[in-house]
Formats: sequence, structure tokens, C-alpha cells
Amino acid sequence: MKYLLAHDLGTSGNKATLYSTDGQLVGSSVKAYDLHVTNNNWAEQNPNDWWQAVCQSTQELLTDINPADVLGVSFSGQMMGCICVDKGGNPLRNAIIWADMRATREEELIRERISEMDSYKLTGHKISPSYGGQKLMWVKRNQPDIYEKTYKMLNAKDYIILKLTGRFVTEYTDASSTNLLDLNKLEWSDALLNIMEIDADKMPELLRSTDIAGTVTPEAAQFTGLLPGTPVVCGGGDGVCAAVGTGCTREGIAHSCMGTSSWISITTEKPIYDDEMKTFTWAHIVPGYVLPTGTMQCGGGAFNWYKDILCREEEMIAAQEGKSPFELLKEEVASSPVGANGLLFLPYLIGERSPRWNPDAKGAFVGLKMETQKKDMARAVQEGVGMNLNVVLDTFRKNGVTIEDMLVIGGGAQSDGWLQILADIYRMRIQKPNMLEKATSMGAAITAGVGIGVFKNFDVIDQFLKVVDTKVPNEENAKIYDRLKPLFDESYFGLKKVFGALSQFS
Repeated sequence: MKYLLAHDLGTSGNKATLYSTDGQLVGSSVKAYDLHVTNNNWAEQNPNDWWQAVCQSTQELLTDINPADVLGVSFSGQMMGCICVDKGGNPLRNAIIWADMRATREEELIRERISEMDSYKLTGHKISPSYGGQKLMWVKRNQPDIYEKTYKMLNAKDYIILKLTGRFVTEYTDASSTNLLDLNKLEWSDALLNIMEIDADKMPELLRSTDIAGTVTPEAAQFTGLLPGTPVVCGGGDGVCAAVGTGCTREGIAHSCMGTSSWISITTEKPIYDDEMKTFTWAHIVPGYVLPTGTMQCGGGAFNWYKDILCREEEMIAAQEGKSPFELLKEEVASSPVGANGLLFLPYLIGERSPRWNPDAKGAFVGLKMETQKKDMARAVQEGVGMNLNVVLDTFRKNGVTIEDMLVIGGGAQSDGWLQILADIYRMRIQKPNMLEKATSMGAAITAGVGIGVFKNFDVIDQFLKVVDTKVPNEENAKIYDRLKPLFDESYFGLKKVFGALSQFS
């Protein structure tokens, strides 16, 4: 049996997954690492912690496997980061990761030099401190000694590729998370490099996701257990790998992830440039396509918050009965009627990216009354996440995109009731695939297989991906949500100024 090895470098840890070339999951290993949050909105990680996690998880998976049978390695990785390395490949400081929002002054300076719409049409993204380019600009302005020593700026998976192969490279999907990539030409934008005052030679070489970046060096082989010469394929950013792993490899196919943050993406041939810039567009792993996306900060995370804050009793009962507390919460949600007895929930617990783009946005229950019960609050949270994602979906529709079905992955997709809520809100068939938590690593593994020639093209996902359940919209429920959607929007806009004023108290 021959294998493909995929590493998914997330925020909390690295998930290594071994697949056979016929798509069977052979084994997986997760190794955690630390996240350092300081100064309220700074978020950093040590790149060497990533490397240790990759080495340990690889060794664990190879315990009963002949490393000669591993045909290739590839990656999905957290995006929008900034890792400054010297010419020897050594990190000069901790990585500034996607969640870090320190580059607010840099955002202001960029806005003074280019209009937001011009930047949006060049890169597919709004101007934001989230992106890697703005973070490198912060390093230059605040840590000039580190900037001067920086040979290349990399993203998470690019650093691991460097450790494995000795090459300083990235690929188009991660490059599009820097806000420095010309999305139309697929090259570094001289205009934006000049605006951010970043030296072009500090950017890594651009490759395709399916390109072989190099092969495992003898030194890296000692640390990982892989054979020297094993091909290392570039892979892609995590959100884009998830698209491949859910079959979004052709025009018009959409998927949604109901993880801690949640998003909707659709594969198209051209970027979607929304007049209100509610959505953004990644480069795609599959040549000839892009991936318009809308990501909300706190989707599944909002329901986790509800459980942690308001469901201690359910957690105790679940522990006594040997169940997950989410099993009890499913029953609570199901016992509340559509519309949660007139209760709305705004899911902006950590500000919001798409579709609001408001870091000051706050969460809120709207419509609480004496008769409100916890079951109504639980249902309102799930409905609120769905209605917020529906704003993203409506943005795609407004721009001429037709979507008939949507595959949904992530922890939230384990709830059949939540999937039905989404079907009713979206007025769309919702499909649940057989891979809810491993679609991202499957996408990376398929990218490896295409890169080394094991698979002819990305259509191979059709052999591995199976739909195990489909939710069809209920017309009566959909009519109720049609009445609630404008109230959801009005609630946000009515409280927008209040949210901004409240920010001074925290």
C-alpha cells in the first residue's frame, strides 16, 4: 500500500493525517502547541513549536509504516501570518498569526495611499490589519532591526516546507492572504509593495499549490523519519484546502465550514468584487479558479460560548449520563419553535469580519422577555449564525452566482437540527459529507497526489467524498425566516453606534 501524508497546521495544533492512495484514512496524530496572546489583540506562536509538532506527529504515524511507501507530503496551514526568517531560515521573532490585529496604524497609512476599492479589485481583499503584508509593515515600523535582517516573509506551512527542503517558497493561496498578491496576474504587486514600503526581495518565490517545492533533506529526514528525497508538494491555505476536500473544484460548487469561525466559499472562474466589499476572494488550489469567501469570526464558536456560559447544568447531566453536552443541547434546540419564540441573536462576540467588517460589533440577544427559556436562546444562537452567513450567501447571489446545493463541514455539521435550520434559512439543499473534520487534510493529500502525478486531476475527490445526508428546505419554516431576516439586519444596524460606544469600556 502506498500513502500520502498531509499536515494541517492550525492555531491550536498540527494534525498529521496519513491516507492511502485510494482515499482511505490510515491514521492521524495531533500535537498541540501554545498560542501567546498579549496586549489585548496581539497573537503569536513560535514557528519552532510548529516544526516540533510536525516532526513528532510524522514519527508517530510512521511507527508501523515503511517510510519508502510515503509517496509525497503536502500541507494545509493557517493563513494571513507573518514569519520573518533570516538567510539561514532561522525565525527572527515569533510568528504574528492570523488572529493578530496590532497593525491598525499601518491600516490607516495604507488607506491614505490607496482607495479601499482599488486595493480590493487588485487583491480581492479589503484593507485590514489581519493580512500578512500589513503585519510585515508593522515589523518594519516598530522593529526595524528585525526587518533589516529578514531574508523572507513566510506563512506557517511555508516555514515547514523550508525546514523540510531548504527552499524559501510560497504558493498562490497563501500569497493571497498577504494582501500583496495581484489576484488577476498572480504575481506580487509592485504597487502595494511600494505603498507598504516593503522590499520586493523579502517576498518568497511564487509557485503553484501542486508544484513540488523540493524533497526531504537528509537532515530533515533524521528529525521526521521520512526518507531523504521524498517529494514535498506546496499545498495551500487551510480554507482553500477545505474547499478541495469538499469537492469545490469546479465552477459553481459551494461549501460552508461550521467551525469556531464559519465561512461560505464558492468556486468561480473570476473574483467577485462586491460593491460593499462584504466578501473577499482567495486564489484557488485548482488552476483557473478562485474562491470567493465570506468568513464570520464566531460561528460554531458562538454556540460553544452559549454552552460554556449558560449550560453548566446540562454539562453536569451529560457527564453523569456519559454523553456530550451537545447531545442535550440538540434536544433543547429542537424543542423551541422556528424563530425561537421571537428571539434574535447577533453572533458578533469577537467583532466581525465578513459581512459586517466591524471590529466593534458585539453579540446580543434581541427580544428577551419573561417567557424566554434557555431552549429559545439555544435555538436563537444557531439561527443567528445562519442568518449572518445568509448575508454572505445573498452577496454572492446579488453578484450573479447561482448555488443550488451546499456541502457543510466542521463540528457544527454534526447537528442535524442545525443543518435543517441552515437549509430553511438559505432555501437550499444542505449536504453533509462523510468527512466533517478531515476535509482540510484530505484537500492537502489530494493536492500532494496531483502534484506528484498519482492523481490525474482534482476530480479524484468524487471517488473519496460521499454525501451521507441531505436536508431539504421546509417551505413553512423558510417563510418564517424570510420575515426574520430583515429584522436581523435592522437589529445590527440599530445597535451599531451602541456597539462602538461600548468599546470604550473594555
